[in-house]
Amino acid sequence: MSRSPIPAGTEMPFLWRMLAPYRGALLLAVALLLCESVVMLTMPWFAGRVAQALLGGAVPGELLLAWLGVLTVQAGLSFGNGVVLGSTGSRVVADLGSRVYDHLQSLPLSWHQERKRGEILALLVNDVWRINSFLTGVLTPLLPLLVTCVGALILLLRIDLRVGLAVAVAVPLLTVIVKLLTRGVRPLAQAHLHEDAVKYGMAEQNLATLPLIKAYTREGEESARYSVQGDKVRMLEVRQQRIESLLTPAVRWLAATAVLGLLWVGGQGVASGIITAPELVSLLLYGMLLTQPVSALAGVYGQVQHARGAVQRLMAAMAEAPEPDDGDLEPATVSGRIAFESVAFAYPGRAAVFADLNLEIRAGETVAITGPNGAGKSTLAHLLMRFADPSAGRITLDGIDVREFSLRSVRAHIGLVSQHVLLLNATVAENIGYGRYGADRQQIERAARAAHAHEFIDQLPQGYETLIGDEGLRLSGGQRQRISLARALLKDPAILILDEATSMFDPAGERGFIAECHELLRSRTVLLITPRPESLALADRVLQLDQGELREEGVPR
Repeated sequence: MSRSPIPAGTEMPFLWRMLAPYRGALLLAVALLLCESVVMLTMPWFAGRVAQALLGGAVPGELLLAWLGVLTVQAGLSFGNGVVLGSTGSRVVADLGSRVYDHLQSLPLSWHQERKRGEILALLVNDVWRINSFLTGVLTPLLPLLVTCVGALILLLRIDLRVGLAVAVAVPLLTVIVKLLTRGVRPLAQAHLHEDAVKYGMAEQNLATLPLIKAYTREGEESARYSVQGDKVRMLEVRQQRIESLLTPAVRWLAATAVLGLLWVGGQGVASGIITAPELVSLLLYGMLLTQPVSALAGVYGQVQHARGAVQRLMAAMAEAPEPDDGDLEPATVSGRIAFESVAFAYPGRAAVFADLNLEIRAGETVAITGPNGAGKSTLAHLLMRFADPSAGRITLDGIDVREFSLRSVRAHIGLVSQHVLLLNATVAENIGYGRYGADRQQIERAARAAHAHEFIDQLPQGYETLIGDEGLRLSGGQRQRISLARALLKDPAILILDEATSMFDPAGERGFIAECHELLRSRTVLLITPRPESLALADRVLQLDQGELREEGVPR
């Protein structure tokens, strides 16, 4: 997802900043784990004392009670840590996911248009989960694991200096072996993240275009493509799993071999009287205790590489600048007077759409814009709504540069009905009600009647409670556009943009729509983008846009 490489070494500071709200809970979890590590270090000592007592003939009850008490404390610490880490992990997934989602919503439409939706979904789902897994399963227990490792090593040295020194040499050697075994994990982890995102994007696109796939009977080809991509992800997972599957048993084998060596050396020590049998028991248990953190630490490198890939993707997305929103004007009403003054604009990497465009629309006027495809008709609407900003010149609303208004205010005064109608997989009422938060049923029905949609809605199986499916697939094109118009009218905007809003109507339906809309549009400023002659009858003026220039034409009557 990143368009530029993330500097090495910046991932952890970024992650630490993102996790600032959870530092208290994480530090508490670390403290509980540290206490548990200290308690675990006493277990071999107790085992040695019990062995010594057994050799003497009886085990004191006080010793067993003390050991039971320590075991109880360990269980309590383990329970408390599980609760803290579990609740913190859930908060991280929920809160971090919401923060990322909020930021993604704030980014310009152009950013989203340059990326596959599956990549963005993978960022929200997979990468947030990976970060939480790394945080609660790897990073938080890291210091306690080190304490256990160092503590066990020190206690080994106290029992037998030779054995302790041997272990002190073996642990760094083991670390080198681990790094050699895991050197291929990082590129595999990054490749896996990329291919997994591609798989998500493919699935999302195919499900969104399922009618097209069925119409052209491309199910077999698309299944084959998805299967091939799934095989790529699977093979990368298999390669990772092979390395990780080799790593853990290899480390355990080395650790077990070390314990056997420890047993042999300790046995020699007992035979020569250097150490006692109870000390040998403690020595063996400390050696076995040492294998647990060493085995866990062996897998840390690979898990860090997984997390780095997720953090880098997150950093790249969070580094993107939101839409510029520096204006602070938020008038309750506007008259709807619009002016484009010497406006220049070009999409990145493409020729200029406008070099010096000028247009004035009076309040309450309906102006139609016609022209060939690609002339920039819809771009005018996008610039007015500040989906993009001009590179030169300015656009004014009631004589004020739209950049002086807040984004929310500019868009609150504009209603958009586009050729590609965007509808929710929800009820008819919920789709219309999206135009105004908190609208009641009476307001929704009034807007539907104004858009002349009430009649067909009333004939649906559940009326306004009818589910319309993804993108309104259960409705005709004309019905979808009438619901979109009702949604815009519920908003009650001073400015209405109809971007090829009658493209789904047949000629008779379009003529009826035009006849119905004359009164509806009279009190608003309307920007009518259409190539269809019937719709031009709504306009007070007709302008043709071609090669970045506007030319006035006569209004058909």
